[in-house]
Amino acid sequence: MKKLISKLIARSIGLYFNLLSFFIPQKAAKNAFILFCTPQKGKVIKGQKGFLEDAKDLILEHENTNIQTYRWKGTGPTVLLMHGWESNTFRWRNFIPRLQKENYNIIAMDAPAHGYTSGNLLNLPLYSACAQNVINAYNPTCVIAHSLGGMAILYNLHKYEVDNQTIEKIVTLGSPSELSDFMKQYKNIVGLSNRMMRLMEDYFIKTFEFKFADFSSSRFAKGINQKGLLIHDELDAIAPYWSSEQVHANWKNSKLVTTKGLGHSLHQDKVRDEIVDFLKS
Repeated sequence: MKKLISKLIARSIGLYFNLLSFFIPQKAAKNAFILFCTPQKGKVIKGQKGFLEDAKDLILEHENTNIQTYRWKGTGPTVLLMHGWESNTFRWRNFIPRLQKENYNIIAMDAPAHGYTSGNLLNLPLYSACAQNVINAYNPTCVIAHSLGGMAILYNLHKYEVDNQTIEKIVTLGSPSELSDFMKQYKNIVGLSNRMMRLMEDYFIKTFEFKFADFSSSRFAKGINQKGLLIHDELDAIAPYWSSEQVHANWKNSKLVTTKGLGHSLHQDKVRDEIVDFLKS
């Protein structure tokens, strides 16, 4: 019943946008894109507070966003952790002790509108720009990113290549590749018309100077020189496995590790061991 109600609500919103597009097209496009960028969860909940509060570090600013960072000190190389959509730094709670065992200096960040970072919206250019602030502050040599975080760091390396000379290695976990696929899913879920999708793309181009199809991790990977490790499950129901296949095909200095039955989150010990081995190699 809940799924049916959610579907009906989504379709009602889509119908509203489709009708609005004939009268106030710019407003329809902007509001539809804002909805697309609005997470429904990811802020800190009660059971996460203790773990996160103890590790809070700098609050960095990017335009109107206050970025919450965390730190678990170590004497080894600095590693930056980036979570995915509707998540926060708590998702790394079981991986951080494994990195501490190797004495890494661990930095993490909450994305905009997630965790303790301010804001109501998250999009890839914003996540990438906020990540750059964190990179400038902490100079990590390695970045480990899950799902949308993986897309954000690959775009970051594409856009801020000159500023990221300290980064030597990148790990992505279950990361999608093509923004155009997200937009197709959004179109189908909400029931947006072709007219609305054209208006949304025009808004995206004016705002970010990108077409949907141009915002592509596989495209960005062609210019990345850092060593990369991509881990992806064949049965991932959130981000299709072929996403990492495409990125790996274009990333000349990358390795693709395929799992089966570990899901999208990839929290298992064998995944952590694979990552640590890569960082130490």
